Amino acid sequence: MDPTRTTRRDALRAAASLGATVLAAAALAEETAPAAPAPLAHFSFTKLQVADLEKCAAFYTSVAGLTEQSRVDTDSGGRKLSEIIFNATMPGGASFVLIHYYDSPKPVVGELILGFYTSDIDGFAARAVAAGGSIVREPWEITEMKLRVAFVADPEGHVIEIVEEQA
Repeated sequence: MDPTRTTRRDALRAAASLGATVLAAAALAEETAPAAPAPLAHFSFTKLQVADLEKCAAFYTSVAGLTEQSRVDTDSGGRKLSEIIFNATMPGGASFVLIHYYDSPKPVVGELILGFYTSDIDGFAARAVAAGGSIVREPWEITEMKLRVAFVADPEGHVIEIVEEQA
């Protein structure tokens, strides 16, 4: 290594000695900190069991703007099922899957609450009603968190929490 060449570490030490201690110390700590261990798992998808696959797919497509990635028709453990897999709404985000078991009665609702962020909570709620859903709780403000929140239900009664950030 060229002795006249300044390394990043040398520059950070010099910055620390000149009074930029907080920034330099943080950068030095970052440089020497051990890498974080890999997570044991990555949350990847949610499957919602529905009775009417096509009706629910139309609802989530029109209300939340989800786009279909693929469909699966298969047998799992002797049970015939169909799934519609939707694309994640952001890079690295979880995907959403609707699943229908042909041998099951209508699924029980209330087993989970789906959550969607939106920039237009009123529009989302209106689209939900127009697509066959219903309002569970009208939008209200949580001022200390700078949020508006509402609850709607899809055509089968599955609850969706919608959240809008306020400026």
